[in-house]
Amino acid sequence: MAKTVAWAVFALGGAHIIFGILRFREPLTEALLAGFSGQFMLPEIRRTAFWFLICGPMIMLAGHLALHAVEQGDLRALRLIGYYMLASSIVGVTSFPVSPLWAPLLLSLPLIAAGYGFIK
Repeated sequence: MAKTVAWAVFALGGAHIIFGILRFREPLTEALLAGFSGQFMLPEIRRTAFWFLICGPMIMLAGHLALHAVEQGDLRALRLIGYYMLASSIVGVTSFPVSPLWAPLLLSLPLIAAGYGFIK
């Protein structure tokens, strides 16, 4: 189960990137056509697109590290990843209740449980 959850976290990061490219296609295209470098300060939509997209690889990294921890039997790392996801998701859900941040919140719980050896 822990491996499945780790893959789900990894996939969530990939979905974040794909959705971001689709959702922010216009401001991303404008920034690319304007030369890319230094093009994400203004307007606000470009800054939002940048931060949204940059979160995708970080989420994928968390999933990748969770997969590695599962493979190595590193329960401490699984707990740590789970707690980081839980804390950031609680902040996100509290500040933005109607959001997809419930997904990482729910995925963090089995990672924490696996980190304590309650599930495999």
